[in-house]
Amino acid sequence: MGILEDVFGFIASGNFGGVPTIVWMLLPLIIGVIVGYFLHKFLKIAVIVGVIVAIASYLGYLSLSTSSMASLIEQYGPVVVHYGTLLIGILPLGIGFIIGFAVGFLISK
Repeated sequence: MGILEDVFGFIASGNFGGVPTIVWMLLPLIIGVIVGYFLHKFLKIAVIVGVIVAIASYLGYLSLSTSSMASLIEQYGPVVVHYGTLLIGILPLGIGFIIGFAVGFLISK
């Protein structure tokens, strides 16, 4: 029980860069809620846009070629992976972000 008392004592009384530790711990949670909320809203719009694009492609109004999509993936794929890795690496309290993301995703209607 001594370890838990030390951890809770550090959280309650410690400072990191002049900012209380509890603020640093809540920041990933708040960011996760915001990201989860907006991602859920974006996915609703993305599904509607995807259906419209599929219908336009089927009717011949829009041409979707796999070569153009492959070139976009080759161009932007490594950048997406790099920033995704960076985001995961800078979140030392990733569990707070994951919990916040789930809460934000669920509260969005």
